Amino acid sequence: MARDFAELSGNELVYDLYTGTGTIANFVSKQARQVIGIEYVPEAIEDAKVNSQINHIDNTLFFAGDMKDILNRDFINQYGRPDVIITDPPRAGMHQDVIDTILFAEPKRIVYVSCNPATQARDLQLLDVKYKVVKVQPVDMFPHTQHVENVVALERK
Repeated sequence: MARDFAELSGNELVYDLYTGTGTIANFVSKQARQVIGIEYVPEAIEDAKVNSQINHIDNTLFFAGDMKDILNRDFINQYGRPDVIITDPPRAGMHQDVIDTILFAEPKRIVYVSCNPATQARDLQLLDVKYKVVKVQPVDMFPHTQHVENVVALERK
């Protein structure tokens, strides 16, 4: 779903925020020029690198650290402005500093995957200054519970 919503043509720089073990980053890498994944847990980043190696993927870079500290203007200036950002934050949603950096980076598209529609709605409202929602797809990954994953595609206005 995230790959479809990203609408990749093969030449994009993609940032995968809250990448975990790099599942989404590695999955979309074949349709992107380069994918940069950022995750708080260092062990997850080590696994992401191993997953890229096992799958013979050589266009991924992974960084470990607190998202609000890693993803900043200096990072964007060093590694490039992303064409697409895929973000799958924890239930608490994204920190204001992360949203501010996304707004600074101005990717063409954002794919926001969330397990908490309330914090997703809050973050989408903050992104509304430059982005419009173009697709929404709930995914019931947890049948017989109140939990749902929600995937939203945004495009720059």
